[in-house]
Amino acid sequence: MSATAITRPPAPWLRDNCPCADCRDPRTGQKLFQITELPGGLAVGSVREVPAAGAGGGPGWEVVWQPDGHRSVYAADWLDAHAPDDAGEGRSGHRLTGDGRTEADKELWAARDLDGRIPEAGWDAYTSSREVRERVLDGVVRLGFALLRDVPCRDRMVLDVARTFGFVRETNYGELFEVRVEAEPNNLAFTGARITPHTDNPYRDPVPTLQLLHCLRNEARGGDSGLVDGFHAAALLREREPEAFEVLTRVPVEFVFADARTELRAHRPLIGVDPLGKVREIRFNNRSIATLHRPAAVLEEFYAAYRLFAELLERPELRLDFRLAPGDCLVFDNTRLLHARTAFAESGGRHLQGAYADIDGLLSALAVLRREGARA
Repeated sequence: MSATAITRPPAPWLRDNCPCADCRDPRTGQKLFQITELPGGLAVGSVREVPAAGAGGGPGWEVVWQPDGHRSVYAADWLDAHAPDDAGEGRSGHRLTGDGRTEADKELWAARDLDGRIPEAGWDAYTSSREVRERVLDGVVRLGFALLRDVPCRDRMVLDVARTFGFVRETNYGELFEVRVEAEPNNLAFTGARITPHTDNPYRDPVPTLQLLHCLRNEARGGDSGLVDGFHAAALLREREPEAFEVLTRVPVEFVFADARTELRAHRPLIGVDPLGKVREIRFNNRSIATLHRPAAVLEEFYAAYRLFAELLERPELRLDFRLAPGDCLVFDNTRLLHARTAFAESGGRHLQGAYADIDGLLSALAVLRREGARA
């Protein structure tokens, strides 16, 4: 990067990223100033090449600012990685896509794409190897799920699994929930009925972003599991029926859950997008959609689009089918993947324990594992 190139980024952006000890606490890295405390009319006064402190002797650039004479030193490799250009990329070519939660940073898939590539690991390897744990958590982020095998079939073990990467999200169902036939169920999940592809808790805001299901027993006839990549289905809808896609990102749906002790409501579209239009969240659960109160014309377009999306989600080629065996623990992104279950005989023995967690904890755990790997 030349001395003239450092003046290309907007001056407020460059000054806001000053790394000096007057601008950032050296212990925490957090900013010590408010944006309102920067002088108006910021401009680069002078630039010269200097060694960058803390950069292993690498090159850097010193900027003296006008009008206040503040001195900033930026490492050249930091500028290469972060300075924007007109394409929205860093000068290193790294596209700036956001926080890693949208379709832009995922590998979208149909069932055939995962032949021989299911992200899985044995429990002992997962708990003893940093590399294996990193690979498993990366599978959850990139593909939306991972499968742990040979997890001990102990009561409440699903909570121990969740705590290997984050924190348990307690809900009205408790720290964990029992997925088995109940005499007086408050949810169809606690019966032997077929459950079509859906996301959990769409009536909650914020929705639990991760779900875990640990199989303790599965002797029933039926009860096989399925996963559908909702981001992939939404991308197909956008490609083939762009008007329907737009409707499902715009029209809010009222999701409701109510029983004797709980009443929960959330108004959100079936397909959530970020400010750049990238798919960030799927909320889809036909059992939880309440009566919509919208103008007739909006209802007409919504239901036409809703049906098209539902038909996509039920296409067999999009669905990864498998059977959970005792000791299997499935971890998946509840804002992206829809899960399903075939009907099973209620007289058979089928018992799973489930729990919710949040993906920010998993992303944090993965980032720390990667830092440790880079230092190794």
